[in-house]
Amino acid sequence: MNIPPLLRELILEAVSREMLHPSVPAEARLISVILDQIEVLPAAPLQLPMPRDSRALKVAAILKANPAEPRPLAQIAKQAGASPRTIERLFRAETNMAFRKWRQRLRLLHALRLLAAGEPVTNVALEAGYDSTSAFIAMFRRELGISPSRYHAHEPASIRRVERKGEAAWR
Repeated sequence: MNIPPLLRELILEAVSREMLHPSVPAEARLISVILDQIEVLPAAPLQLPMPRDSRALKVAAILKANPAEPRPLAQIAKQAGASPRTIERLFRAETNMAFRKWRQRLRLLHALRLLAAGEPVTNVALEAGYDSTSAFIAMFRRELGISPSRYHAHEPASIRRVERKGEAAWR
């Protein structure tokens, strides 16, 4: 999930106190606000459901092998022995996602792996199948609410602080 600034600050405040005591009214309210904020967080799109039908699964396998695959669905569907309309219908029924959205999610997950490995954003954009870095950044920001360069720049510091003190804070 993406942690908005308010929740991040609440968590850091809780961690700085080391141990929260629900019997202390101010700390009980802090715990309640944090839990309320967590409850309404939208989940980051990091799941990629797979289709079950052999034709749709073949399309998925082709794209997983090369997330930057430039061919349109019509060509890939033909290789899988189905029409583009059939593949679209199967993806929607079996993954609960439109094919186009599924393909975008695959590319996003591939991009996250590359960014985690330290690849520059421009390389990641091309490796993920985007024609331009700006198109990739726009998609990334739309899906995750933050730019690719800031995504991994912010994550480790916050996680390290919470991991260092977090266990004691939530016991």
